[in-house]
Amino acid sequence: MNLKHLRYFWTVAQMGGVSRAAEKLNLTPQTISGQIRHLEADLGTVLFRPVGRGLELTEAGRQVLSYADKILNLSGELKQALSARQKQPIPVLRIGITDVVPKSFAYRLLAPVGKLPEPVRLVCREGSIDMLLAELALQRLDMLVADRPMPTGLAVRGHSHKLGESPLAFFGAESLCAGLPGFPACLNDAPLLLPGGHSAIRGHIDRWLSDLRLVPRLMGEFDDGALMKAFGQAGAGFFPGPAVLRDEICTRYNTRCIGVVNEIHEGFWAITAERRVVHPAIMTVMESARSALFPSITQPVPTT
Repeated sequence: MNLKHLRYFWTVAQMGGVSRAAEKLNLTPQTISGQIRHLEADLGTVLFRPVGRGLELTEAGRQVLSYADKILNLSGELKQALSARQKQPIPVLRIGITDVVPKSFAYRLLAPVGKLPEPVRLVCREGSIDMLLAELALQRLDMLVADRPMPTGLAVRGHSHKLGESPLAFFGAESLCAGLPGFPACLNDAPLLLPGGHSAIRGHIDRWLSDLRLVPRLMGEFDDGALMKAFGQAGAGFFPGPAVLRDEICTRYNTRCIGVVNEIHEGFWAITAERRVVHPAIMTVMESARSALFPSITQPVPTT
Protein backbone atom coordinates (compact mmCIF):
# COMPACT_ATOMS: atom_id res chain seq x y z
CA MET A 1 0.00 0.00 0.00
CA ASN A 2 1.24 3.47 -0.80
CA LEU A 3 -0.08 7.02 -0.87
CA LYS A 4 -0.80 6.83 -4.59
CA HIS A 5 -3.15 3.87 -4.06
CA LEU A 6 -4.90 5.67 -1.22
CA ARG A 7 -5.30 8.87 -3.25
CA TYR A 8 -6.86 6.98 -6.17
CA PHE A 9 -9.16 5.12 -3.79
CA TRP A 10 -10.16 8.36 -2.04
CA THR A 11 -10.93 10.06 -5.37
CA VAL A 12 -13.07 7.16 -6.60
CA ALA A 13 -14.99 7.22 -3.30
CA GLN A 14 -15.56 10.97 -3.57
CA MET A 15 -16.56 10.91 -7.25
CA GLY A 16 -18.73 7.78 -6.95
CA GLY A 17 -17.16 5.94 -9.85
CA VAL A 18 -13.98 5.07 -11.73
CA SER A 19 -14.72 7.08 -14.90
CA ARG A 20 -15.35 10.37 -13.10
CA ALA A 21 -12.26 9.76 -10.90
CA ALA A 22 -10.18 9.05 -14.02
CA GLU A 23 -11.31 12.36 -15.55
CA LYS A 24 -10.40 14.28 -12.40
CA LEU A 25 -6.96 12.62 -12.14
CA ASN A 26 -6.33 12.80 -15.89
CA LEU A 27 -5.75 9.06 -16.04
CA THR A 28 -7.39 6.16 -17.89
CA PRO A 29 -10.15 4.19 -16.14
CA GLN A 30 -8.04 1.05 -16.61
CA THR A 31 -5.19 2.61 -14.62
CA ILE A 32 -7.51 3.61 -11.78
CA SER A 33 -9.18 0.18 -11.69
CA GLY A 34 -5.78 -1.53 -11.63
CA GLN A 35 -4.58 0.60 -8.70
CA ILE A 36 -7.77 -0.08 -6.74
CA ARG A 37 -7.27 -3.83 -7.28
CA HIS A 38 -3.70 -3.51 -5.98
CA LEU A 39 -4.97 -1.75 -2.86
CA GLU A 40 -7.67 -4.37 -2.26
CA ALA A 41 -5.07 -7.13 -2.66
CA ASP A 42 -2.76 -5.42 -0.17
CA LEU A 43 -5.55 -4.98 2.37
CA GLY A 44 -7.14 -8.38 1.71
CA THR A 45 -10.65 -7.03 1.38
CA VAL A 46 -13.13 -5.63 -1.18
CA LEU A 47 -13.53 -1.83 -0.94
CA PHE A 48 -16.28 -1.14 -3.53
CA ARG A 49 -19.36 -2.88 -4.84
CA PRO A 50 -21.21 -1.93 -8.03
CA VAL A 51 -24.49 -0.05 -7.67
CA GLY A 52 -26.22 0.74 -10.97
CA ARG A 53 -23.67 2.54 -13.14
CA GLY A 54 -21.56 3.58 -10.19
CA LEU A 55 -19.76 2.23 -7.14
CA GLU A 56 -20.41 2.40 -3.45
CA LEU A 57 -18.15 1.65 -0.52
CA THR A 58 -18.37 -1.60 1.36
CA GLU A 59 -18.26 -1.49 5.15
CA ALA A 60 -14.50 -2.14 4.97
CA GLY A 61 -14.24 0.57 2.32
CA ARG A 62 -15.90 3.12 4.62
CA GLN A 63 -13.41 2.24 7.36
CA VAL A 64 -10.48 2.59 4.96
CA LEU A 65 -11.86 5.95 3.76
CA SER A 66 -11.83 7.36 7.30
CA TYR A 67 -8.14 6.46 7.63
CA ALA A 68 -7.39 7.68 4.11
CA ASP A 69 -8.80 11.11 5.00
CA LYS A 70 -6.43 11.39 7.95
CA ILE A 71 -3.39 9.98 6.15
CA LEU A 72 -3.79 12.24 3.09
CA ASN A 73 -4.36 15.29 5.28
CA LEU A 74 -1.20 14.51 7.25
CA SER A 75 0.69 14.01 3.99
CA GLY A 76 -0.40 17.46 2.82
CA GLU A 77 0.58 19.04 6.13
CA LEU A 78 4.01 17.37 5.96
CA LYS A 79 4.65 18.73 2.48
CA GLN A 80 3.62 22.23 3.58
CA ALA A 81 5.85 22.08 6.66
CA LEU A 82 8.85 20.93 4.64
CA SER A 83 8.22 23.56 2.00
CA ALA A 84 8.02 26.30 4.64
CA ARG A 85 11.20 25.01 6.24
CA GLN A 86 13.07 25.13 2.94
CA LYS A 87 11.97 28.72 2.39
CA GLN A 88 13.28 29.88 5.77
CA PRO A 89 16.61 31.71 5.53
CA ILE A 90 19.63 29.82 6.85
CA PRO A 91 20.86 31.44 10.09
CA VAL A 92 24.18 33.24 9.81
CA LEU A 93 27.13 32.97 12.21
CA ARG A 94 29.48 35.96 11.82
CA ILE A 95 32.98 35.32 13.15
CA GLY A 96 35.92 37.71 13.29
CA ILE A 97 39.41 36.18 13.19
CA THR A 98 42.28 38.39 14.27
CA ASP A 99 45.08 38.35 11.72
CA VAL A 100 47.58 36.80 14.14
CA VAL A 101 45.48 33.66 14.78
CA PRO A 102 46.80 30.71 12.72
CA LYS A 103 44.45 29.92 9.83
CA SER A 104 44.71 26.18 10.46
CA PHE A 105 43.67 26.73 14.07
CA ALA A 106 40.72 28.89 12.97
CA TYR A 107 39.62 26.16 10.57
CA ARG A 108 39.83 23.41 13.18
CA LEU A 109 37.96 25.64 15.61
CA LEU A 110 35.10 26.45 13.24
CA ALA A 111 34.82 23.14 11.36
CA PRO A 112 32.26 21.67 13.84
CA VAL A 113 29.78 24.37 12.77
CA GLY A 114 29.38 22.53 9.47
CA LYS A 115 28.32 19.38 11.33
CA LEU A 116 25.46 20.92 13.29
CA PRO A 117 22.00 19.31 12.80
CA GLU A 118 20.63 22.64 11.55
CA PRO A 119 22.59 24.27 8.69
CA VAL A 120 24.42 27.50 9.53
CA ARG A 121 25.99 29.88 7.02
CA LEU A 122 29.43 30.90 8.23
CA VAL A 123 30.72 34.41 7.51
CA CYS A 124 34.35 35.07 8.49
CA ARG A 125 36.04 38.45 8.72
CA GLU A 126 39.76 38.96 9.28
CA GLY A 127 41.52 42.01 10.65
CA SER A 128 43.15 43.63 13.65
CA ILE A 129 41.61 43.14 17.07
CA ASP A 130 40.70 46.84 17.27
CA MET A 131 38.85 46.73 13.95
CA LEU A 132 37.01 43.52 14.85
CA LEU A 133 36.02 44.81 18.30
CA ALA A 134 34.46 47.82 16.61
CA GLU A 135 32.49 45.42 14.37
CA LEU A 136 31.41 43.47 17.46
CA ALA A 137 30.22 46.68 19.13
CA LEU A 138 28.11 47.48 16.06
CA GLN A 139 26.60 43.96 16.20
CA ARG A 140 28.14 43.07 12.85
CA LEU A 141 29.90 40.09 14.45
CA ASP A 142 28.65 37.40 16.81
CA MET A 143 32.09 36.45 18.09
CA LEU A 144 35.74 37.09 17.42
CA VAL A 145 38.71 34.79 17.95
CA ALA A 146 41.91 36.38 19.22
CA ASP A 147 45.26 35.57 20.80
CA ARG A 148 44.45 37.66 23.87
CA PRO A 149 41.44 38.56 26.01
CA MET A 150 39.55 41.76 25.34
CA PRO A 151 41.73 44.76 26.27
CA THR A 152 40.63 46.71 29.32
CA GLY A 153 39.62 50.35 29.25
CA LEU A 154 37.73 50.16 25.96
CA ALA A 155 34.31 51.72 25.50
CA VAL A 156 33.15 48.45 23.97
CA ARG A 157 30.88 45.95 25.65
CA GLY A 158 32.39 42.50 25.42
CA HIS A 159 33.35 39.42 27.39
CA SER A 160 36.34 37.10 27.01
CA HIS A 161 36.10 33.31 27.11
CA LYS A 162 39.38 31.40 27.18
CA LEU A 163 39.40 28.54 24.68
CA GLY A 164 42.75 27.12 25.72
CA GLU A 165 46.48 27.56 25.37
CA SER A 166 49.38 25.77 23.78
CA PRO A 167 53.14 25.72 24.40
CA LEU A 168 55.14 27.43 21.69
CA ALA A 169 57.12 25.29 19.24
CA PHE A 170 59.76 26.23 16.67
CA PHE A 171 59.88 24.82 13.17
CA GLY A 172 62.31 24.84 10.27
CA ALA A 173 62.73 23.56 6.74
CA GLU A 174 64.78 20.40 6.34
CA SER A 175 67.53 22.44 4.66
CA LEU A 176 68.02 24.37 7.90
CA CYS A 177 67.82 21.36 10.20
CA ALA A 178 70.78 19.38 8.84
CA GLY A 179 73.45 19.02 11.51
CA LEU A 180 71.50 21.22 13.89
CA PRO A 181 72.88 21.54 17.46
CA GLY A 182 70.60 21.16 20.45
CA PHE A 183 67.53 23.32 21.03
CA PRO A 184 67.33 26.19 21.90
CA ALA A 185 71.05 26.92 21.41
CA CYS A 186 70.57 26.25 17.70
CA LEU A 187 68.65 29.53 17.41
CA ASN A 188 71.73 31.61 18.23
CA ASP A 189 72.90 33.41 15.07
CA ALA A 190 70.29 31.42 13.10
CA PRO A 191 67.82 33.04 10.66
CA LEU A 192 64.53 33.68 12.44
CA LEU A 193 61.05 34.70 11.32
CA LEU A 194 58.71 36.18 13.94
CA PRO A 195 55.15 37.48 14.30
CA GLY A 196 54.71 41.24 14.15
CA GLY A 197 54.95 43.42 17.22
CA HIS A 198 51.19 43.60 17.78
CA SER A 199 51.02 39.83 18.34
CA ALA A 200 50.49 38.91 22.00
CA ILE A 201 53.18 36.23 21.80
CA ARG A 202 55.93 38.43 20.32
CA GLY A 203 56.96 40.10 23.59
CA HIS A 204 57.24 36.72 25.31
CA ILE A 205 59.52 35.41 22.56
CA ASP A 206 61.77 38.48 22.72
CA ARG A 207 62.14 38.18 26.50
CA TRP A 208 62.80 34.44 26.31
CA LEU A 209 65.56 34.94 23.76
CA SER A 210 67.05 37.73 25.85
CA ASP A 211 66.97 35.68 29.06
CA LEU A 212 68.86 32.86 27.31
CA ARG A 213 71.24 35.35 25.65
CA LEU A 214 70.33 34.04 22.25
CA VAL A 215 70.82 36.47 19.37
CA PRO A 216 69.27 35.10 16.17
CA ARG A 217 69.31 36.94 12.86
CA LEU A 218 65.81 38.37 12.46
CA MET A 219 65.02 37.89 8.78
CA GLY A 220 61.38 38.91 8.77
CA GLU A 221 58.35 40.03 10.80
CA PHE A 222 54.85 39.08 9.70
CA ASP A 223 51.35 40.08 10.72
CA ASP A 224 50.04 37.14 8.69
CA GLY A 225 51.07 33.83 10.25
CA ALA A 226 50.39 31.89 7.04
CA LEU A 227 52.80 34.12 5.13
CA MET A 228 55.43 33.65 7.82
CA LYS A 229 55.09 29.86 7.51
CA ALA A 230 55.34 30.08 3.72
CA PHE A 231 58.68 31.88 4.06
CA GLY A 232 59.72 29.28 6.63
CA GLN A 233 58.82 26.49 4.24
CA ALA A 234 61.12 28.07 1.66
CA GLY A 235 64.01 27.97 4.14
CA ALA A 236 64.11 31.70 4.94
CA GLY A 237 64.36 31.00 8.67
CA PHE A 238 63.04 29.16 11.70
CA PHE A 239 59.60 30.24 12.88
CA PRO A 240 57.32 29.73 15.90
CA GLY A 241 53.88 28.15 16.02
CA PRO A 242 51.49 26.55 18.53
CA ALA A 243 52.64 23.08 19.60
CA VAL A 244 49.02 21.92 19.37
CA LEU A 245 49.35 22.34 15.59
CA ARG A 246 52.83 20.82 15.25
CA ASP A 247 51.79 17.77 13.20
CA GLU A 248 49.74 19.87 10.82
CA ILE A 249 52.46 22.52 10.44
CA CYS A 250 55.13 19.89 9.77
CA THR A 251 52.98 18.13 7.17
CA ARG A 252 51.52 21.16 5.41
CA TYR A 253 54.74 23.17 5.24
CA ASN A 254 57.20 20.26 4.94
CA THR A 255 59.08 21.36 8.04
CA ARG A 256 60.43 19.81 11.21
CA CYS A 257 59.62 20.71 14.81
CA ILE A 258 63.03 21.50 16.32
CA GLY A 259 61.83 22.09 19.87
CA VAL A 260 59.17 23.31 22.27
CA VAL A 261 59.35 26.23 24.68
CA ASN A 262 57.29 25.15 27.67
CA GLU A 263 57.89 28.52 29.34
CA ILE A 264 55.82 30.29 26.67
CA HIS A 265 52.17 29.52 26.11
CA GLU A 266 50.09 30.97 23.32
CA GLY A 267 46.50 31.54 24.40
CA PHE A 268 43.37 31.69 22.29
CA TRP A 269 40.21 33.52 23.27
CA ALA A 270 36.66 33.94 22.10
CA ILE A 271 35.20 37.41 22.64
CA THR A 272 31.45 37.90 22.58
CA ALA A 273 29.14 40.83 23.25
CA GLU A 274 27.24 38.88 25.91
CA ARG A 275 28.72 37.30 29.01
CA ARG A 276 26.44 34.26 28.78
CA VAL A 277 26.76 32.50 25.42
CA VAL A 278 23.40 31.24 24.12
CA HIS A 279 24.05 30.99 20.38
CA PRO A 280 24.14 27.20 19.77
CA ALA A 281 26.81 27.45 17.06
CA ILE A 282 29.09 29.55 19.29
CA MET A 283 28.58 27.09 22.14
CA THR A 284 29.58 24.28 19.77
CA VAL A 285 32.77 26.13 18.78
CA MET A 286 33.77 26.78 22.38
CA GLU A 287 33.00 23.26 23.59
CA SER A 288 34.86 21.75 20.65
CA ALA A 289 37.94 23.84 21.35
CA ARG A 290 38.03 22.85 24.99
CA SER A 291 37.19 19.18 24.64
CA ALA A 292 38.69 18.15 21.31
CA LEU A 293 41.38 20.62 20.26
CA PHE A 294 43.43 21.58 23.28
CA PRO A 295 43.52 18.27 25.21
CA SER A 296 45.94 16.96 22.57
CA ILE A 297 48.69 19.25 23.87
CA THR A 298 48.82 17.26 27.10
CA GLN A 299 50.61 14.50 25.20
CA PRO A 300 54.43 14.52 25.52
CA VAL A 301 56.08 16.93 23.09
CA PRO A 302 59.68 16.40 21.92
CA THR A 303 62.05 19.15 23.03
CA THR A 304 64.85 18.46 20.58
